[in-house]
Amino acid sequence: MLEFGSPLPEVVEALGTGLAGRELLDWGGVALRLTGMRAVEPPEFGAGRVRWRTATPVVMKGSGRDATGAMGPREAWLLPGEPEWPAYMQGNLRRKAETLGLDAGVELESVSWVGPKRSFAVGSGLKPGAAVEVELSGPPETLRALWSWGLGQANSAGFGWVKA
Repeated sequence: MLEFGSPLPEVVEALGTGLAGRELLDWGGVALRLTGMRAVEPPEFGAGRVRWRTATPVVMKGSGRDATGAMGPREAWLLPGEPEWPAYMQGNLRRKAETLGLDAGVELESVSWVGPKRSFAVGSGLKPGAAVEVELSGPPETLRALWSWGLGQANSAGFGWVKA
């Protein structure tokens, strides 16, 4: 099974149209036989509180500054548990909501689990991250969009995919 997600229905429709009628999909040199497609609607999240665990690592860039405020020599990839991670994750959640024109009143309440660090090679180099379980609160419509988009950065590369 292969899943694609987007908080924009137009993107999902275009993807579905592009795949409709195809029997085979070349996915990075791997032949995938298409036997069916279906749209999965995000849950309602009516209570305005969720606990999500990601199926793929969450990647997040920080400021690149050390504890003294000096800039470091490398890219500033953050892992859950590092001091800047919650603030940068919170900012990422709000920016996503604002980008979609939704209520940005979403809050990262806690990180309740962190998986092992994993790094993946993508077009722009290695991206380190870890799967996480987070508790969020916010408007149900915003939570629905975030569920469809994913957590953290590089979601289009498959990072931060929320388990259904």
